[in-house]
Amino acid sequence: MGRPDAALETGPGRSRAPFRRLRDRWRARHLDDEAWEELEETLLAADVGLATTAELVDTVRAAAARAGIRDADDLAPLLESAIVERLDEGKDRALATVPGQASVWLLVGVNGTGKTTTAAKLAHDARARGERVLLVAADTFRAAAAEQLAAWGATVDVEVLRGAEGCDPASVVFDAVQAAGARGVDLVVVDTAGRLHTKRNLMEELKKVRRIIDRFPGALTEVLLVLDATTGQNGLAQARDFTEAVGVTGVVLAKLDGTAKGGVVLAVESELGVPVKLIGVGERADDLVAFDPAAFADALVG
Repeated sequence: MGRPDAALETGPGRSRAPFRRLRDRWRARHLDDEAWEELEETLLAADVGLATTAELVDTVRAAAARAGIRDADDLAPLLESAIVERLDEGKDRALATVPGQASVWLLVGVNGTGKTTTAAKLAHDARARGERVLLVAADTFRAAAAEQLAAWGATVDVEVLRGAEGCDPASVVFDAVQAAGARGVDLVVVDTAGRLHTKRNLMEELKKVRRIIDRFPGALTEVLLVLDATTGQNGLAQARDFTEAVGVTGVVLAKLDGTAKGGVVLAVESELGVPVKLIGVGERADDLVAFDPAAFADALVG
């Protein structure tokens, strides 16, 4: 994957702009109530969320008081530090695999979030590391989904397994994991459906897919929820459903380069209780990077 610091320098540019305007207003200015209000407004505009914004402002206030800070412009390093501290908190952001057998990464989320593109990016990265990868088109309800994954597979030179249109997605996944073991595949990346007739049907289908993978002991190492960063907190209600249904282990925040709501990273971790492991910062195969709290805070506030 690309370097987080380099990618983030250009990735969340729209999210960075409000913070830079804030720092411009703070320059050579005494720290007063208006400065604190502007900080709060900027965090809310970045979609950090009401509760998390209040906690961050309280943290920065306390740090400023301890340091005896009187100039508003000196708050920026304290804000960066507060963001990093909140995002770190002992979270494991590594993508888990099991050496010596096929590891399965299950991608879930509603349609349009970037699941298929993310699956291809993950496959591209693993192949670049010398691993043998299999992409699985488990969205059998939309022919376009399987065709899109097949096109990506050709682009990144990774085999794609797909079933007949309308067939049972769980059976496709079962065949794929079984085949992976026989072929010496290192990683199986499963792209799932994001929309069925009702939300309940979708969740039951995903639960079934998970149960099928669990028949292969130790194979399922990641359940990655792909969220569209441009929707901000509007996508969190749906995200909770996926988290509860299939045991999400990490979040991929796609399209972070196209939003002014980069603060949603903080809201996601606060609301869902799972770490953001990867961020998407473009449409190319290598525009998926490991999430690094320090690089993110520096890019956002710096």
